[in-house]
Amino acid sequence: MIEYIKGNIVDLTPIFVTIETGGIGYLLHITLPTYVALESKKEAQVYVYEAIREDAYQLFGFLHKTERELFTRLVSVSGVGANTARMILSSLSVDELISVILSENTLALKNIKGIGIKTAQRIIIELKDKVGKITEGGSITSIPNSSIKDEALTALLMLGFNQIQAQKTLTKIFTETPRCSVEEAIRLALKML
Repeated sequence: MIEYIKGNIVDLTPIFVTIETGGIGYLLHITLPTYVALESKKEAQVYVYEAIREDAYQLFGFLHKTERELFTRLVSVSGVGANTARMILSSLSVDELISVILSENTLALKNIKGIGIKTAQRIIIELKDKVGKITEGGSITSIPNSSIKDEALTALLMLGFNQIQAQKTLTKIFTETPRCSVEEAIRLALKML
């Protein structure tokens, strides 16, 4: 298993990067956020996901472990292949995608090219309990307090705040303070909104 590839960027497009290391050029399929981050660089360290099938061996590259972890979770969903997962992560940032999944926003997923309503629902159902707080080590763990977050979100919506802003704010709060109570979350969110 390849953990990461570090070397000189030989070729870079919005869909792939070629990195040369040890005299070998590795072609890695990438997301748009990774492309944007690599545009001004001559060298890079890219975390790798290997997609091995009978007819193909593809490498997918990610600038951060968290993006790779979320990609891995996406391809574990029935009906979501590597290219679809790459399209999702090119359309939504890691934080936005986690927020969309936790808030069960099927419309946001359905608006991504190649995602139908059934696939969007399947992604949410299968990943809702698997995504959440991003740890410093780069892995994604479940948020045990998603019902607390839902209660806080409902309260903020009743107070008239925008749903997307409220979700982003609550995601940030629960990332920084995972054991936060409903009251604390609402109080912190009111200061930030």
